[in-house]
Amino acid sequence: MTAAIRPRVRPLAALAFGLLTLGGCATLGLEHPPTAEQPLPTIDSSSPKPKKSARGDGAALTDAQARAALLTEADLGAPWSATGGAATWRDGLLKATTSAGQCQRLLDALYSDELLGAPARAAVGLDDTDTDAQLRYQIGTRLPKDVDAELSWLQTMPVQCAEFTADTETGLIEDVQVTDAPLPQVGDVRQGLRVTVATTTDDGQESVLTMDVAAVRVGEDAFALTNGGLGDVPNDATQAAVQMGALRLADVRRQGRAQV
Repeated sequence: MTAAIRPRVRPLAALAFGLLTLGGCATLGLEHPPTAEQPLPTIDSSSPKPKKSARGDGAALTDAQARAALLTEADLGAPWSATGGAATWRDGLLKATTSAGQCQRLLDALYSDELLGAPARAAVGLDDTDTDAQLRYQIGTRLPKDVDAELSWLQTMPVQCAEFTADTETGLIEDVQVTDAPLPQVGDVRQGLRVTVATTTDDGQESVLTMDVAAVRVGEDAFALTNGGLGDVPNDATQAAVQMGALRLADVRRQGRAQV
Protein backbone atom coordinates (compact mmCIF):
# COMPACT_ATOMS: atom_id res chain seq x y z
CA MET A 1 0.00 0.00 0.00
CA THR A 2 1.39 3.39 -0.91
CA ALA A 3 1.63 6.19 1.63
CA ALA A 4 0.48 9.74 0.99
CA ILE A 5 3.22 12.32 1.40
CA ARG A 6 2.28 15.73 2.65
CA PRO A 7 4.09 18.94 1.72
CA ARG A 8 6.46 20.40 4.34
CA VAL A 9 6.67 23.92 2.97
CA ARG A 10 5.80 26.23 5.83
CA PRO A 11 8.51 25.17 8.35
CA LEU A 12 11.17 25.28 5.63
CA ALA A 13 10.05 28.69 4.43
CA ALA A 14 10.12 30.06 7.96
CA LEU A 15 13.70 28.93 8.46
CA ALA A 16 14.70 30.30 5.07
CA PHE A 17 13.58 33.74 6.24
CA GLY A 18 15.55 33.25 9.47
CA LEU A 19 18.72 32.41 7.57
CA LEU A 20 18.16 35.41 5.35
CA THR A 21 18.15 37.61 8.43
CA LEU A 22 21.45 36.11 9.54
CA GLY A 23 23.02 36.48 6.10
CA GLY A 24 21.77 40.00 5.44
CA CYS A 25 19.32 40.92 2.65
CA ALA A 26 21.52 43.51 0.99
CA THR A 27 24.27 41.08 -0.03
CA LEU A 28 22.26 38.15 -1.40
CA GLY A 29 20.44 39.37 -4.55
CA LEU A 30 16.90 38.15 -3.90
CA GLU A 31 14.14 36.80 -6.15
CA HIS A 32 10.95 34.83 -5.50
CA PRO A 33 10.34 31.54 -7.40
CA PRO A 34 6.92 31.58 -9.10
CA THR A 35 6.00 28.06 -8.01
CA ALA A 36 6.38 28.54 -4.25
CA GLU A 37 3.26 28.79 -2.09
CA GLN A 38 4.65 31.87 -0.35
CA PRO A 39 7.62 34.15 -1.08
CA LEU A 40 10.96 32.52 -0.39
CA PRO A 41 14.37 34.21 -0.67
CA THR A 42 16.89 32.97 -3.22
CA ILE A 43 20.53 33.63 -3.98
CA ASP A 44 21.66 34.51 -7.45
CA SER A 45 25.12 34.12 -8.93
CA SER A 46 26.15 37.66 -8.06
CA SER A 47 27.12 36.64 -4.51
CA PRO A 48 30.70 37.59 -3.56
CA LYS A 49 33.25 35.16 -4.94
CA PRO A 50 34.68 33.06 -2.09
CA LYS A 51 38.34 32.76 -1.32
CA LYS A 52 39.72 29.56 -2.85
CA SER A 53 41.07 26.94 -0.50
CA ALA A 54 44.23 24.93 -0.76
CA ARG A 55 42.27 21.66 -0.77
CA GLY A 56 43.03 19.38 -3.67
CA ASP A 57 39.34 19.11 -4.55
CA GLY A 58 39.05 22.90 -4.92
CA ALA A 59 36.33 23.23 -2.26
CA ALA A 60 36.06 26.61 -0.56
CA LEU A 61 34.73 25.18 2.72
CA THR A 62 36.62 23.48 5.51
CA ASP A 63 35.33 20.09 6.64
CA ALA A 64 33.71 21.70 9.69
CA GLN A 65 32.01 24.30 7.49
CA ALA A 66 30.72 21.56 5.17
CA ARG A 67 29.12 19.81 8.12
CA ALA A 68 27.68 23.11 9.34
CA ALA A 69 26.10 23.66 5.90
CA LEU A 70 23.98 20.49 6.14
CA LEU A 71 20.24 20.67 6.78
CA THR A 72 19.00 19.27 10.09
CA GLU A 73 15.82 17.77 11.50
CA ALA A 74 15.21 21.04 13.35
CA ASP A 75 15.17 22.85 9.99
CA LEU A 76 12.38 20.71 8.57
CA GLY A 77 10.38 20.45 11.79
CA ALA A 78 8.13 17.62 13.03
CA PRO A 79 7.69 14.81 12.10
CA TRP A 80 11.13 14.82 10.43
CA SER A 81 13.85 13.11 12.46
CA ALA A 82 17.38 11.80 12.10
CA THR A 83 17.32 8.82 9.78
CA GLY A 84 17.06 5.31 11.14
CA GLY A 85 18.88 3.97 8.08
CA ALA A 86 18.34 3.64 4.36
CA ALA A 87 14.66 3.36 3.40
CA THR A 88 13.53 -0.16 2.50
CA TRP A 89 12.51 1.00 -0.98
CA ARG A 90 16.12 1.99 -1.72
CA ASP A 91 17.32 -1.62 -2.02
CA GLY A 92 13.95 -2.87 -3.20
CA LEU A 93 13.45 -0.45 -6.10
CA LEU A 94 16.61 1.55 -6.84
CA LYS A 95 18.99 -1.42 -6.89
CA ALA A 96 18.11 -2.37 -10.45
CA THR A 97 19.63 -2.91 -13.87
CA THR A 98 18.70 -1.65 -17.32
CA SER A 99 20.12 -1.88 -20.82
CA ALA A 100 18.90 1.65 -21.65
CA GLY A 101 22.24 3.40 -22.15
CA GLN A 102 22.98 6.19 -19.65
CA CYS A 103 19.93 5.24 -17.57
CA GLN A 104 21.96 2.64 -15.66
CA ARG A 105 24.33 5.40 -14.60
CA LEU A 106 21.35 7.37 -13.30
CA LEU A 107 20.02 4.41 -11.30
CA ASP A 108 23.48 3.81 -9.85
CA ALA A 109 23.85 7.48 -8.87
CA LEU A 110 20.45 7.47 -7.14
CA TYR A 111 21.17 4.23 -5.28
CA SER A 112 24.69 5.24 -4.17
CA ASP A 113 23.84 8.90 -3.41
CA GLU A 114 26.58 10.06 -5.78
CA LEU A 115 24.60 12.61 -7.77
CA LEU A 116 27.67 14.83 -8.08
CA GLY A 117 29.79 11.97 -9.41
CA ALA A 118 31.68 11.07 -6.23
CA PRO A 119 31.06 10.20 -2.56
CA ALA A 120 29.77 13.11 -0.50
CA ARG A 121 32.09 15.22 1.63
CA ALA A 122 29.37 15.63 4.27
CA ALA A 123 25.90 14.10 4.18
CA VAL A 124 22.77 13.68 6.27
CA GLY A 125 19.61 11.60 6.04
CA LEU A 126 16.25 12.67 7.45
CA ASP A 127 13.04 10.63 7.74
CA ASP A 128 9.41 11.70 7.80
CA THR A 129 8.08 9.20 10.31
CA ASP A 130 4.47 9.83 9.26
CA THR A 131 4.89 8.90 5.60
CA ASP A 132 8.20 6.97 5.41
CA ALA A 133 9.53 9.64 3.05
CA GLN A 134 13.27 10.19 3.21
CA LEU A 135 15.37 13.23 2.38
CA ARG A 136 19.10 12.77 1.79
CA TYR A 137 21.26 15.89 1.56
CA GLN A 138 24.96 16.14 0.75
CA ILE A 139 27.80 18.61 0.25
CA GLY A 140 29.96 17.65 -2.73
CA THR A 141 33.72 17.12 -2.98
CA ARG A 142 34.52 17.86 -6.61
CA LEU A 143 36.04 20.74 -8.55
CA PRO A 144 33.52 23.21 -10.01
CA LYS A 145 34.30 22.11 -13.60
CA ASP A 146 33.62 18.49 -12.63
CA VAL A 147 30.38 19.44 -10.88
CA ASP A 148 29.31 21.37 -13.99
CA ALA A 149 30.01 18.29 -16.11
CA GLU A 150 27.75 16.19 -13.85
CA LEU A 151 25.02 18.84 -13.97
CA SER A 152 25.25 18.92 -17.78
CA TRP A 153 24.81 15.14 -17.79
CA LEU A 154 21.81 15.33 -15.43
CA GLN A 155 20.25 17.88 -17.81
CA THR A 156 20.20 15.22 -20.54
CA MET A 157 18.29 12.67 -18.48
CA PRO A 158 14.73 13.86 -19.27
CA VAL A 159 15.55 13.23 -22.95
CA GLN A 160 17.85 10.20 -22.82
CA CYS A 161 15.92 8.44 -20.05
CA ALA A 162 12.42 9.85 -20.38
CA GLU A 163 10.96 6.33 -20.17
CA PHE A 164 12.73 3.01 -19.72
CA THR A 165 12.36 -0.35 -18.00
CA ALA A 166 14.60 -1.88 -15.36
CA ASP A 167 14.82 -5.21 -13.49
CA THR A 168 15.31 -5.51 -9.75
CA GLU A 169 17.40 -8.20 -8.06
CA THR A 170 14.17 -9.90 -6.97
CA GLY A 171 12.90 -10.14 -10.55
CA LEU A 172 10.44 -7.23 -10.58
CA ILE A 173 10.05 -5.27 -13.81
CA GLU A 174 9.97 -1.52 -13.29
CA ASP A 175 8.67 1.28 -15.48
CA VAL A 176 10.82 4.36 -14.89
CA GLN A 177 10.06 7.92 -16.00
CA VAL A 178 12.35 10.96 -15.72
CA THR A 179 11.20 14.55 -16.20
CA ASP A 180 12.56 18.02 -15.45
CA ALA A 181 11.60 19.45 -12.05
CA PRO A 182 11.51 23.18 -11.28
CA LEU A 183 14.04 24.60 -8.82
CA PRO A 184 14.50 28.07 -7.34
CA GLN A 185 16.99 30.32 -9.13
CA VAL A 186 19.80 29.72 -6.64
CA GLY A 187 23.51 29.31 -7.17
CA ASP A 188 25.43 29.41 -10.45
CA VAL A 189 24.28 26.15 -12.08
CA ARG A 190 21.44 23.84 -11.08
CA GLN A 191 19.35 20.91 -12.28
CA GLY A 192 16.19 19.29 -10.92
CA LEU A 193 14.64 15.96 -11.90
CA ARG A 194 11.55 14.03 -10.92
CA VAL A 195 11.99 10.27 -11.14
CA THR A 196 9.11 7.80 -10.75
CA VAL A 197 9.60 4.04 -10.47
CA ALA A 198 6.45 1.93 -10.82
CA THR A 199 6.19 -1.84 -10.43
CA THR A 200 3.78 -4.61 -9.46
CA THR A 201 4.79 -7.28 -6.95
CA ASP A 202 4.18 -11.00 -7.42
CA ASP A 203 1.06 -10.79 -5.24
CA GLY A 204 -0.41 -7.99 -7.37
CA GLN A 205 0.46 -5.02 -5.14
CA GLU A 206 1.28 -1.86 -7.07
CA SER A 207 4.19 0.24 -5.83
CA VAL A 208 5.24 3.71 -7.02
CA LEU A 209 8.39 5.41 -5.80
CA THR A 210 8.60 9.14 -6.48
CA MET A 211 11.89 11.00 -6.09
CA ASP A 212 12.74 14.65 -6.51
CA VAL A 213 16.40 15.16 -7.35
CA ALA A 214 18.25 18.47 -7.08
CA ALA A 215 21.90 19.41 -7.63
CA VAL A 216 23.26 22.95 -7.32
CA ARG A 217 26.71 24.56 -7.60
CA VAL A 218 27.20 27.72 -5.56
CA GLY A 219 30.59 29.24 -6.35
CA GLU A 220 33.33 26.71 -5.54
CA ASP A 221 31.00 24.37 -3.63
CA ALA A 222 27.97 22.26 -4.50
CA PHE A 223 25.15 20.38 -2.82
CA ALA A 224 22.64 17.75 -3.90
CA LEU A 225 19.54 16.19 -2.42
CA THR A 226 16.91 13.57 -3.04
CA ASN A 227 13.43 13.69 -1.55
CA GLY A 228 11.65 10.39 -2.08
CA GLY A 229 8.84 8.21 -0.88
CA LEU A 230 6.17 5.70 -1.85
CA GLY A 231 3.56 8.14 -3.09
CA ASP A 232 3.45 11.75 -4.15
CA VAL A 233 6.36 14.02 -3.19
CA PRO A 234 5.25 17.67 -3.45
CA ASN A 235 7.88 19.66 -5.35
CA ASP A 236 7.24 22.71 -3.15
CA ALA A 237 8.95 20.92 -0.25
CA THR A 238 11.97 20.15 -2.44
CA GLN A 239 12.13 23.74 -3.67
CA ALA A 240 12.09 25.04 -0.11
CA ALA A 241 14.85 22.61 0.94
CA VAL A 242 17.00 23.75 -2.02
CA GLN A 243 16.28 27.37 -1.15
CA MET A 244 17.25 26.86 2.46
CA GLY A 245 20.32 24.81 1.56
CA ALA A 246 21.66 27.63 -0.61
CA LEU A 247 21.02 30.16 2.13
CA ARG A 248 22.70 27.95 4.74
CA LEU A 249 25.73 27.49 2.47
CA ALA A 250 25.96 31.25 1.84
CA ASP A 251 25.73 31.98 5.55
CA VAL A 252 28.45 29.46 6.45
CA ARG A 253 30.71 30.92 3.78
CA ARG A 254 29.98 34.47 4.96
CA GLN A 255 30.95 33.54 8.52
CA GLY A 256 34.13 31.92 7.20
CA ARG A 257 35.11 35.09 5.36
CA ALA A 258 34.45 37.15 8.49
CA GLN A 259 36.85 34.94 10.47
CA VAL A 260 39.72 35.32 7.99
